[in-house]
Amino acid sequence: MAGAPADDVKTVDVEAIAGILDRAWEERHTIRPLSETTGLDSPATAYAIQTRWSELRAERGERVLGHKIGLTSQAMRAQIGVDEPDYGRLWESRFYPAEGGRSSVPAEVFLQPRVEGELAFLIGKPLDREDCTAEEVLAATDAIAASVEVIDSRITDWQIKLVDTIADDASYGAFTVGPWNQALRDADLRTIGMLVHRNGTTEVEALGSAVLGHPAESVAWLARTLNRLGTSLLPGDIVLSGSLGRALPASRGDEFVIETHGLAPLTVRFE
Repeated sequence: MAGAPADDVKTVDVEAIAGILDRAWEERHTIRPLSETTGLDSPATAYAIQTRWSELRAERGERVLGHKIGLTSQAMRAQIGVDEPDYGRLWESRFYPAEGGRSSVPAEVFLQPRVEGELAFLIGKPLDREDCTAEEVLAATDAIAASVEVIDSRITDWQIKLVDTIADDASYGAFTVGPWNQALRDADLRTIGMLVHRNGTTEVEALGSAVLGHPAESVAWLARTLNRLGTSLLPGDIVLSGSLGRALPASRGDEFVIETHGLAPLTVRFE
């Protein structure tokens, strides 16, 4: 998996910070912003921390199913003061499959969860070019599905800067995907509509163009970024291309229904 080039990593204690995040995940408690408490101020170092944390989990049997892309909307990038997205790993231990279009997630595993409606890409061919394009992404994609990502932060009250969320696995919480659909590869994903309902009320109305102008361009950005770091998106990888709309807070008992043009509804309930 990708990390930061060694000569870019600043002299903070990567191992120690990865351990702090791992304990916060396992023990379900928040921590003060790493940018305030550890001197972390380099995205390259933050990615090195993310990589080491994922390695620690892999040593205990964790498996990476793919990647998630964050900060894909201009509004969110402006809020944090960055000009490109970020990415994290999708850990299998927090993948909650949808059966019959419904998925249940245990509310108690999260700290301060928020729900996002996204499009997921199932990669079918390697994307191993540093100048990968959206067209190449679509050609290499086996199928597309509606997805719910639960974002969560180990950082108290979501007081995050860019380096905080990168180190914290891009604020990964959990995810599920609906049925994979091959026909969507040929649809204009810029104009695909998505509605997110919470407890029967429509909370989000969004278009695919909210994700870097086109969800496949978001995946192409990730492919280019990973290739510069010496790795690639591979067959079988799942990529969450980024939220089409704003994130919604979630609590036990909440039910979210994602309606995407051309797809069956996807329902996620917090139990």
